[in-house]
Amino acid sequence: MKTPHGHHGHHFHDHDAADIHHVVRDPVCGMTVDPEAGKPSLQYGGVIYHFCSEGCRQKFEATPEVYLTSTDPVCGMSVSRATSKYMLKDHGTRVYFCSAGCQAKFEADPAGYRNESSASATPMPKGTPYTCPMHPEVVSDRPGDCPKCGMALEPMGVPPADEGKSPELLDFTRRLWVSALFSLPLLAISMGPMVGLPLREAIGEPQATFAELILATPVVLWAALPFYRRALMSLVNRSPNMWTLIGLGVGTAYLYSVIAALAPDFFPHSIRQHGDVVPVYFEAASVIVALVFVGQVLELKAREKTGSAIRALLDLAPKTARLIRSDGSESDIAVDDVRLGDLVRVRPGERVPVDGSVSEGQSTVDESMISGEPIPVEKQPGDAVIGGTMNRTGTFVLIAEKVGADTTLSRIVDLVAKAQRSRAPIQSAVDRVSSVFVPTVVAAAVLAFVAWSVVGPEPRLAHAILAAVAVLIIACPCALGLATPMSIMIATGRGAREGVLLKDAEALERFARVDTLIVDKTGTLTEGKPRLTDVVPFGDVDETRLLALAAGLERGSEHPLAEAIVSGAQERNANAIAISGFESRTGKGVSGKAGEIRVTLGNAAMMRDLGIDLAPLSEKAQALRDEGKTVMFVAIDERLAGLLAVADRVKQTTESAIRALHQTGLKVIMATGDNERTARAVASSLGIDEVHADVLPEGKKALVDQLRSRGAVVAMAGDGVNDAPALAAADVGIAMGTGADVAMESAGITLVKGDLNGIVRARRLAAVTMRNIRQNLGFAFGYNALGVPLAAGLLYPIFGLLLSPMIAAAAMSLSSVSVIANALRLRYARL
Repeated sequence: MKTPHGHHGHHFHDHDAADIHHVVRDPVCGMTVDPEAGKPSLQYGGVIYHFCSEGCRQKFEATPEVYLTSTDPVCGMSVSRATSKYMLKDHGTRVYFCSAGCQAKFEADPAGYRNESSASATPMPKGTPYTCPMHPEVVSDRPGDCPKCGMALEPMGVPPADEGKSPELLDFTRRLWVSALFSLPLLAISMGPMVGLPLREAIGEPQATFAELILATPVVLWAALPFYRRALMSLVNRSPNMWTLIGLGVGTAYLYSVIAALAPDFFPHSIRQHGDVVPVYFEAASVIVALVFVGQVLELKAREKTGSAIRALLDLAPKTARLIRSDGSESDIAVDDVRLGDLVRVRPGERVPVDGSVSEGQSTVDESMISGEPIPVEKQPGDAVIGGTMNRTGTFVLIAEKVGADTTLSRIVDLVAKAQRSRAPIQSAVDRVSSVFVPTVVAAAVLAFVAWSVVGPEPRLAHAILAAVAVLIIACPCALGLATPMSIMIATGRGAREGVLLKDAEALERFARVDTLIVDKTGTLTEGKPRLTDVVPFGDVDETRLLALAAGLERGSEHPLAEAIVSGAQERNANAIAISGFESRTGKGVSGKAGEIRVTLGNAAMMRDLGIDLAPLSEKAQALRDEGKTVMFVAIDERLAGLLAVADRVKQTTESAIRALHQTGLKVIMATGDNERTARAVASSLGIDEVHADVLPEGKKALVDQLRSRGAVVAMAGDGVNDAPALAAADVGIAMGTGADVAMESAGITLVKGDLNGIVRARRLAAVTMRNIRQNLGFAFGYNALGVPLAAGLLYPIFGLLLSPMIAAAAMSLSSVSVIANALRLRYARL
């Protein structure tokens, strides 16, 4: 291949990667690649490039100049995409750096370095819209900041599998550490005398004030910059919220304190403290910033995990497929390169790459990720197979019928992605009240300033400033920032002790209002594994011998139910009898010889083929089927010898849990991929209100959407991949901890033990936590609402009392203490 003009490979060589960077990257997708792993490679311009897949290699081969280098957005240097040690994702775009220093600078201020140079990195798919996590109505065709609150917009598409760290999270984490580092000694100096720490006396009052100024300045003027930007955006867009309060409160407290420290003579002597110094509130400004960063970092970490469910789903799809070419040769290709009509070989232990039908061969395929059922399904020529399912035993060739975005797995991925994005975050009570509270506080501060300027005592201007500052300080939302995080943090720990893992506050708030619960059958109500339940001998054969013969046959069988029969025989101390001449009839059963007698185990169709009369046990067999069990007959020398029944047993705790859920006022609905007969048998034994059988993943999500459209508040409990779309679409998703990772990622609540009684405990925890949060908000707003008129000077005309900013700061601190003490009560709540 010819080297394009301007690229001769002299910028980077093999020894550069080995000796300097120690990193080999796929230049197309940015993934690290092991050169010894046998992955695709290509020599270009004297350099060997390595790729994660054939698809990436082909993209590079088509347009190599696009993937050779990228520009470091910080220093402008040209960086090799194949050997760069430093790379991160910014709004879905890969950004490469020449050094750790440049990467650190970018992470500290990504918005300042975003420019066209970073566009050379691989972007999100063309046309991907971006939205605000707090204001989903804001949608943009490009990355940026939300015009309402200033938060970074997030891509709405399926997140890339190699998505890097969030620059905003890295930036906020760094600002949190700086805030904490300066705030702790600042607190020790300012609050030390209250707890018997004579640090302030040792330093001296004037020196202590200047030490506070020095410590608070980096926090207020650097760390808090993102908060000021959001506060400004809220004012520009006339949507006052918590950021408005934080910006005003922190800025006012700091500005007032700076003037008090540098120009104390400006203030009246009536407010001077010991040592003739004016009180300052640097600690209030600094600590507020640090506390808010704690909440923001926790929130960003939670949001960063929202794509984990989708990536867990994508991991189920194999990356390659074994293509059979027209000349009969076979080779591995990227699954993205499979086309309609291609022949693909699937070997034992491999996942099916795409949807299609069996062309030749036979096997059993585990389809539990789609159907939720634990028993693998036998596949013969003409049968449909689904991409992502696991091939168990045999080898078969499939004809590709659905590829790319049309496969069942891709549709499930899309369903989960859309459902997660369609759930707009609940606008917190803080912001709802703030929309009224913020303008009221600002108006009160302005009114106090005007009133004191006109009719106040001399010096009027100083008194006016004091009154306005006191109003803004007492209204500063320190307690508001703690109200929800404190309760959620303690409730999360309390729930973990009870086996209930909570994803976020939203799940708790919604679950407290749920009136309808949808449950999957397999793995949720049942154990999720077939077990031998009944052994019915006939004639002169006893139960032990019947089971011993059946176990001997099934030891050589690949039938999906074989393990249940062999395990059942061991539990009943029936030693398997050696079998010779083993034969298997696909879809019907197995046979063999135990000494001189011939033993056959199979379904009714196999027995009819042998001319065996099933009438003596037909009534019993039908009764077992009505209970949702799978029945197999045993014959000895072509005479009926008995039957065995296998079923997925209901968990011991399920029945009592259903009763408890009914007592809490929940309507319980079963939605399962199992057949109607089995589903109704289980539902009737448990007293479930409504049954939906033969339901596919799309059907479960559709059921959730249908119930919600009628006004129901729906919770969905499940444990399989097939449940993921419904878990994400429901008001609250509840995953059984014994199930698939993707189910847990899609759910708001996970039950560690897979015990349905955990839903009862989660419901009670949700109720007490939401009540606790409302109490906290009451404390926070109550103190502020009471303190604002006092700070404005309401008592001065009557008693001659003026609430100084110090008292305002103390009141603010008291509200925080009240919130923390109230939240701690959750540790002892009865569940």
